[in-house]
Amino acid sequence: MKKLSFILATMLLAACGSEQSSAPAADENSGPKADMVLTNGNVLTVEEAMPNAEAVAIVGDRIAAVGSSAEIAAWIGDSTEVIDLAGQTAMPGFIEGHGHYTSYGDSFYRLELRYDSSWQKIVDKVARAAEGAEPGEWIVGRGWHQDKWTVKEDILVDGVPIHDKLSAVSPNNPVMLIHTSGHGVFANQAAMDAAGIKGDTVPPEGGEIVLKEDGTPSGMMREAAQDAIRASFAEFEALRTPEQAEAELRRAIITAGEESLKYGITSFQDLGTTYAEVDLLKKMADEGSIPVRLWMAFDIPYEELAIPGKLEEYRMVGYGNNFLTVRGIGEKVLDGALGTHGGWLLEPYTDMPESYGLNVVPVEDIRKSADLALEYGYQMAIQGIGDRATRELLDIYGAIKEANPDADLRWRIEHPQVIHPDDIPRFAKYGVIPAAQGIFACSDGTWVEDRLGKDRTLERSYLFNTLYEAGLTPTNGTDPPVDEIDPIASFKCSVTRELSDGTIFQGGEVYTRDVALYSYTMGNAIAAFEEDIKGSIKVGKLADIAILSQDITTVPDNALMDTTVNMTILGGKVVYTKE
Repeated sequence: MKKLSFILATMLLAACGSEQSSAPAADENSGPKADMVLTNGNVLTVEEAMPNAEAVAIVGDRIAAVGSSAEIAAWIGDSTEVIDLAGQTAMPGFIEGHGHYTSYGDSFYRLELRYDSSWQKIVDKVARAAEGAEPGEWIVGRGWHQDKWTVKEDILVDGVPIHDKLSAVSPNNPVMLIHTSGHGVFANQAAMDAAGIKGDTVPPEGGEIVLKEDGTPSGMMREAAQDAIRASFAEFEALRTPEQAEAELRRAIITAGEESLKYGITSFQDLGTTYAEVDLLKKMADEGSIPVRLWMAFDIPYEELAIPGKLEEYRMVGYGNNFLTVRGIGEKVLDGALGTHGGWLLEPYTDMPESYGLNVVPVEDIRKSADLALEYGYQMAIQGIGDRATRELLDIYGAIKEANPDADLRWRIEHPQVIHPDDIPRFAKYGVIPAAQGIFACSDGTWVEDRLGKDRTLERSYLFNTLYEAGLTPTNGTDPPVDEIDPIASFKCSVTRELSDGTIFQGGEVYTRDVALYSYTMGNAIAAFEEDIKGSIKVGKLADIAILSQDITTVPDNALMDTTVNMTILGGKVVYTKE
């Protein structure tokens, strides 16, 4: 707890005041009255000065007082909405620290592939979709991962099937099946034909078209090679009217928010927006129709970022009553995913010794984007999964930090999953935030050693607590739709590292319960420059609160997943109640 106290003291209390305010003892007939009061609860404030309380008073969209039930009773008036927690746990609303907001919402309208145990089950699912599709209509699915299949195909190339079965059941419909990581797609023959991909097609820099023994494409497109398939799908979607396109994007935005609220998530950090998406989000913010608070980072090429006036025009902080902030650059990714052998490593993959992974976006483009970020006040938030990618990013970030030592940049490295020990001190030296996802240690843990070997896995992989012990701000999330959005599952993995088979992955890297709670609240708030208004239950902060069925900081490990979110409060209004 020593380092957590240090972070709280230096980064939160110095900015927001050294003491947690509580309700004054007052006569019930005097003093201000609240719009809402939560009482008789177990309130986890994530505030060092007063970590626990019983009740909270809310006025408008802000927290007005925190204290005992007796103290807060003075805030109850004739029009106050009183919610008796009856011992339930109230905590700051979860902040999803890294996800893909509209992709998550859109995923509910695509084929769900995360739970299929074999390639054949996926083929069968596509066959059923093709039966009901018009000729030429694209079929899109997401979530498959070859290492999670219990049944393997007889014919595999680089551990992935070939397209023959898939193409046979969908001859008249292009099919794009997105890997769970988002760093590769599997295409059928119709999709490859639409994209003009053949055996002699030269893949783009940072991508790989996997070939069969006969030299023809297997269907697997790694990293930048998937762009041609996605572009062809985009051409199909471009046939929609502007009204249809906006309606579908609105549907994704609303669905993603509604699903987030079910899990007690009141803020979502999106790593991958566009100018067009922000245009609609700004319009919806003016309408008051964005369901959760959003922090957005652009995922567009450097050339588009560099259009004169664009970054200045689109930067906004707390727009629409703190529902929309745009201040990040997550331009593509520096490297790919570990699961698809795309993470950029210092040494070759153990199970693919001819490969070091892929540098997806040129390092020079990242460097030029960093200059733009500094100029226009954006955070860099670039993926660096492999240890080579992390080193390259630290070189870029470090050079700018050294040239601007007084700048509070809070630049981020997303998915810091493989880090050389020599680079860990550099995170602290340059004030870089490791934007980690606790759940990945458990969803990836069964196959990481295959990729890296035993020694490298132990030394370099998923070192989240080591990063915290080095004095870095802990963060958390699930990267939806890559993994389930459930913060309780990521919390559990963060504090247990228990895999589905009961084994423990990198057990020395578990968080304490308090650090895990902090990572999903204040840690993520700090990572977005939002610690003054989010991340803890404190007077003056936004009244974004999750009500849980039990205290996740004290229940036994094996009872954590029994926790339910019974209510979500956003800006002082109940926006979700468990039926």
